[in-house]
Amino acid sequence: QVQLVESGGGLVQAGDSLRLSCVASGRTFSSSHMGWFRQAPGKEREFVAAITRSGSSTRYADSMKGRFTISRDNAKNTLYLQMNSLKPEDTAVYYCAASKGYALGIVTALYDYWGQGTQVTVSS
Repeated sequence: QVQLVESGGGLVQAGDSLRLSCVASGRTFSSSHMGWFRQAPGKEREFVAAITRSGSSTRYADSMKGRFTISRDNAKNTLYLQMNSLKPEDTAVYYCAASKGYALGIVTALYDYWGQGTQVTVSS
């Protein structure tokens, strides 16, 4: 079992930056692929970024490439999402998720554990 707790969300202006954190409990963090997803009001949850167990490989949604950076610190059981040049359309609840699978997935069904989410609001 993995418990995930996100933090770092807030209200910012367009062009600002935020760094989200996700702290995992238990000893399985380093053996899990990790991902960030987001869900805006009235929309489905969508993939943002993912990172392999070791942190050696990452994947990003096209709209986030060059603006968002996913990273992890296995010694601290913590996942990060650095978000730069934020836009109003980035407004959503951001979730971290853990996957026990082999592939680094971009769909929600491949992830086994989810946090409660942190709200990010970008004003214009």
